[in-house]
Amino acid sequence: MAEKRVPDFLVVGHQKCGTTALHLMLRSHPQIFVPEVKEPRYFAFDMRSRFGAKEAPGRPLTLDGYLSLFDAARAEQRIGEVSPQYLRSLLAAERIAEVAPDVRLIAILREPASYLRSWHLQMVASNVETQTDFRKAIALEDARSKGKRIPRNCHQPGALLYSQHVRYVEQLRRYHARFSPENLLVLIYDDFRDDNDACMRRVLQFLGVDDTVPVPAVQTRPVRAVRAGALHRLADAARTARRNPQGGSALGRTLNALTPDALRSDAFRSHWRRLVYSSPAPPDQQLMLELRRRFEPEVHALSEYLGRDLVTLWGYDDGQPAADQ
Repeated sequence: MAEKRVPDFLVVGHQKCGTTALHLMLRSHPQIFVPEVKEPRYFAFDMRSRFGAKEAPGRPLTLDGYLSLFDAARAEQRIGEVSPQYLRSLLAAERIAEVAPDVRLIAILREPASYLRSWHLQMVASNVETQTDFRKAIALEDARSKGKRIPRNCHQPGALLYSQHVRYVEQLRRYHARFSPENLLVLIYDDFRDDNDACMRRVLQFLGVDDTVPVPAVQTRPVRAVRAGALHRLADAARTARRNPQGGSALGRTLNALTPDALRSDAFRSHWRRLVYSSPAPPDQQLMLELRRRFEPEVHALSEYLGRDLVTLWGYDDGQPAADQ
């Protein structure tokens, strides 16, 4: 039996910074193999479910199972995966270094306030966050850090400790402490969004593959705002049960069993989406300004750490909220 390969590269984060698009674009390059399932997050041992880790398709719990994700790769392909949880995990950098000390790592960072607003929308849409008001959700951080006010469906409470996500310098230092500087590529979300071709060429060069191969840009769907939380949770339970009949909830299985065929039509689903979801409301500019003042020291520290003027790029030099990104 051939010896299993360890990853040549990992996209370590952050979420809501283009990692889904990057996952899909990397998969389209013939010299790269990325598993179809995004976010195996094997190395983030400290971010496994508080209800007990369970083996799931594409998310193995053993090293052998993890390395098996790359079995279908051709010998000449560079192999890797995308788990944006790794950047904020306290343990992932150390675990990765033990298994793949020469791995190449890609991190993507985004202006803190806009990133956290987008992350909050995602958590609500994913039925993890029950507090739909962003300001109130931020205010719950202290209680949640003590194990209180955690939503029932939240498997990993750290996901809702919003301000901890943007400890960028601390996160990068964990990786620089264990890997050579040339093994870590730090991208800025604005570059990935505004000049995707140039950014992807930089990524492909970093990975040592042909950067002249056309890689079509991918536009992911924006997160929808939840208008009716109870209906959203019912739909989520039914959807989870359809995808995983054995692991879904009894409520989800019951809903699917009782739903007549007429309610499964495209027309009904379109009406349902309009009823339950909406485009996100404009950001609360006062709250965004407060967050930017709160995170200004981090942006200054990151600018110095990376040797790039993110203070100006992200508008922290004028004291005004940045346009929603």
